[in-house]
Amino acid sequence: MAWRIGRRALAGKAEDRERSAWDAASRGSHPGESGQTVRAGRSAGGPEAEPIEPGEDSGSGEDSGGGERGSHPPRLARRMTAMLADTAPLRESPAFRRLWLSGVCSSFGGQMTTVAVLFQVWHSTGSAAWTGAIGLAQAVPLIAFGLFAGALADRLDRRRFYLACTVGQGVCSALLATQALLGTFPVLLVLLVVAGQSLFGAGSGPTSRTFLPQLVRREHLGAALALNRIAFQGSMMVGPAIGGLVVAGVGVGGCYSIDALSFAAALYGAYRLPRMVMRTEQAPRAGLRAVADGLSYLMHTAPVRGALLTDLATTVLTMPISLFPLINAERFGGNPRTLGLFLAAIAVGGVTASVFSGAFTRLPRPGAVMLLGSSIWGASLLLLGLVPNAWLGLGCLAVAGAADTLAVVSRSTVVQLNTPNEMLGRVAAAEQIAGQAGPELGNLRAGLTAAATSGSVALVSGGVLCLAALALIVVKTPQLREFTRPVADPEPGPELEPGQVHPVGVA
Repeated sequence: MAWRIGRRALAGKAEDRERSAWDAASRGSHPGESGQTVRAGRSAGGPEAEPIEPGEDSGSGEDSGGGERGSHPPRLARRMTAMLADTAPLRESPAFRRLWLSGVCSSFGGQMTTVAVLFQVWHSTGSAAWTGAIGLAQAVPLIAFGLFAGALADRLDRRRFYLACTVGQGVCSALLATQALLGTFPVLLVLLVVAGQSLFGAGSGPTSRTFLPQLVRREHLGAALALNRIAFQGSMMVGPAIGGLVVAGVGVGGCYSIDALSFAAALYGAYRLPRMVMRTEQAPRAGLRAVADGLSYLMHTAPVRGALLTDLATTVLTMPISLFPLINAERFGGNPRTLGLFLAAIAVGGVTASVFSGAFTRLPRPGAVMLLGSSIWGASLLLLGLVPNAWLGLGCLAVAGAADTLAVVSRSTVVQLNTPNEMLGRVAAAEQIAGQAGPELGNLRAGLTAAATSGSVALVSGGVLCLAALALIVVKTPQLREFTRPVADPEPGPELEPGQVHPVGVA
């Protein structure tokens, strides 16, 4: 047994012997024939059985100091360790480990490119409208072609498709680096290159999400998603800051060049993946029919539908980023040095929750965890609109950032565990579109509401509407809150070498 040895053996009367048997069974020991307790890990009556005499200490080290009291520190240490991010996917799956490390590099480079593009466009035009057009250039290809790219991911060898999309993204980064080093492009051409990179990202993003169920055990899927979240949030915290230093030191070409080089790591991680060819009977229909099949699956699968609706309810109704300049002016006097604190507070909360993600990725009901995290997000932003103190407001944002991590990791867990492999590309594409379009619409709603009323009204009304929408989802979609993830899975087989075919669609 795996339970702890903790209480001294009792012997004597029949009731004492019964109590000894109960205590021993609950702590990893079992009673011998004479009422003595045998140390865990050895068979009673066997040649190596070592009885513990009444009154003798078990020698486990946990009872030092006498009785139950000495077991508290190790128990607390184990509980704290269990709360940390579960690194089992990194330890057990070399393919996932390579993919994760390559993703860290490419995400870091991508954040640097974000800073460089913003600086170049602003420096060339001095117009907020042009910097706003960067978001448009990124969003339009993703929304227009995302579902078609997901259908291709479900039809083709996913590894090769991901490699092709990654090469396309790297070429776009190389073009940006070239134009910055040899003579800058006109702003419109820069935006076209950014749109091209987003187009390839519409294919690589959903495809990379289809890899996880093939690379890690199903019960470790939530842990793998949390590790990806740590990589993303870490790059968000560090990448822009270093990008600003590089732009100040060597110019935007330095950021673009680092980003282009980071795709070499991404290509290596993708190349070492096993081939993932869809079986003929599982391959989707082509074109619009494949997209329609994916949308039909979304609408008729309650946990997936509920997860995406929950995500849209939280982002469209409560996304606060467009309000940060207004809140900064109201509470910090418009000091530009404090504006970054709002985003930093969300990031700090998110990273903290990711580091301690073991506390929720091991829970059996990710749908209920998602609903809880989304509710905390909405309530935190509602409180942000009510509290008068600026620093309490930053605390609300940190709590919201932690809740966002709970919701995002649990959402992806629900989506992937409820989606068959032959649909995973299209469903992942829909999830990516919701994750990109929802926040943009939410920022628009918040800005328009604040312009008509005030920042506080925009935050409070959004929080109330969010909580009401979540209550409706809880009532109308019980399958989401009741969904239980698998807790056991057979040992994974040997890792496949490049060129071998992974049995996509199995399991």
